[in-house]
Formats: sequence, structure tokens, C-alpha cells
Amino acid sequence: MGGIRLRLPATSANLGPGFDSIALALKLFLYVDACPSDRVTVEATGRGAEICGATENNLLLETYRMVLADHQRSFIPLKYQVNNQIPLGMGCGSSASVRLAAVALASHFGGLSWSRRRILAEASRLEGHPDNAAACWMGGFVASTMEGDEVHAVSIRPPGEWRAVIAIPDKPLPTAASRDMLPATYMRQDVVANLQRATLLTAAFAAGNIDVIAAAMVDRLHQPYRVEACPLLPRLLPLAGKAGIMGVALSGAGPAVLLLTDSERMVSGAMNLAARELDGLGEIEFLTCGLEPDPVAFACEADHR
Repeated sequence: MGGIRLRLPATSANLGPGFDSIALALKLFLYVDACPSDRVTVEATGRGAEICGATENNLLLETYRMVLADHQRSFIPLKYQVNNQIPLGMGCGSSASVRLAAVALASHFGGLSWSRRRILAEASRLEGHPDNAAACWMGGFVASTMEGDEVHAVSIRPPGEWRAVIAIPDKPLPTAASRDMLPATYMRQDVVANLQRATLLTAAFAAGNIDVIAAAMVDRLHQPYRVEACPLLPRLLPLAGKAGIMGVALSGAGPAVLLLTDSERMVSGAMNLAARELDGLGEIEFLTCGLEPDPVAFACEADHR
């Protein structure tokens, strides 16, 4: 059985109003290069190498093992290398990329021979929602929903000059903890406001309309409840619509913050200025956003060696 090589990008979900429904692929990657072996061997480099390289409590290995067992396939030990560029626990889609990698590995080495659509559906089921997984697997700006075991998703390629700036704090925030901050119910006017803005944001990406991005990224369903655990957000939200920054939102469940721009030079100056007063800021990443939604060269590269 040949090996497989995967390249899966970071993602930023929600983008303000698109709670659990829209996400954007980012140019930071998880690389996995695997082949069958007589025992499990892991070599890890990059961010969180000690976590990615562990053979116990390893999300990739646990998911891989579980998918094989769920579909009555024997466990195939792997020798694999991981190079991870995606920040862990920051709201940049690290768990979605790992689960997609694990499902793709199980499909390949377990002889399941699943289609790309089936792999996405399985990873989305394990994630509990399809937004990060769909953007990770398809590229671009992706709107998605899940109906039963089926994922319905559409990818839009953002304008080539658009960029994402990710302000990453020095401490992570577990997604489960961030979810626990949300209320059980919402007021109708807040839900309607988010529906309006999520629709507007999708149209703005499709049309390349810069002017409405700041207004379209305003949220009432999750960001107001996560502010205390995401201290960079209230400091950076006022930059929306100023100094070349089109819009500002939490990246996924936080605590990282996403800023959209069409001018790296102007945003760099604004962020450098803001960083002087941002306690707890770990780093800033300037990234290509959206990426080309090319299923062969972008999301999954299989090398049947």
C-alpha cells in the first residue's frame, strides 16, 4: 500500500456574524506524510511539536483509530511525519485540519476509498459542525451547512489582493471553554441582525465589495459573550473600517483576532502601533486569505508511492 501526503490549511470561522456557518482558508498549513509500518512512529516539527509528536492523547491518531474501528477496519500502524504551522487552541481551525487528515488517512490505509465529499462529511460529523472542515477541505471563503450526514458547501474565491492579519495572543483558549460562555437562547432581533450581516458578508466576498465589510462583520451571537476571555478583541474592533482594515472579528471561537485588509502596508503600520498597547499579544501573522479552491493542488495531495 502506497503512502499519502496531505496539506491542509488553517481556517478562520464565524467571521463575525457567520456563527458555525462560514469560514475562510488561511495560508498556514498542516503537512502530514504517512506510510504503513509495523509500529506507530511519529516525527513532528513546527508549532506544538510535542503535542503533534506524542503517541498518547494524540487527536490525529485517536481519530484515525476510531474511524477505522467504526467501519470495521483493522488498525494499520503508520510511520508519519507532521509539520504543523497552525496555532493550537487559538481559533485557527487546528482541530478541523487534524480530523480531516485522520479521516483521509483512515480512508486510504483502511481501504474505505471514500470520495472527497465523504471524507468532508465524516470530519464535519466529528467536529460537530462543517464550517472549519469545509473551508479547510475546499479552500476559499466557504458557506456551509450539514443535513444529516450530508455537507452542503459552496466555496467563493476572494479577490487576490485581500489579506488576513491574525493577532495571536500568548495564551490559548480551549474551544469547549469558549462554547460554554454562550447563552442557551437568543433574542429574535439579534438573530435577525446576524442573518442580515452574514448574508451581506457572503455577498461582499462574492462581489469583492470592500465598502460593506466592516458593517457586515458585526456580530451579536457570540463575540459579546467571549470578550472577557478574548482581551485582544475589544482593543482591535475599533480598527474596523480604518487604516486599510476592512473588518475585524474573532478567529473562530478565539482568542485570536482576524483583521481583513486589502493593504498589507497600511495594516502593518496600524498593527505595529496597536501592538504597543496590547498586553498579552504573542505574534501577528500576515497571510493570504481564501487561497485557490483547487482540490488537487490545495487541500489534499495523495502520493501513491
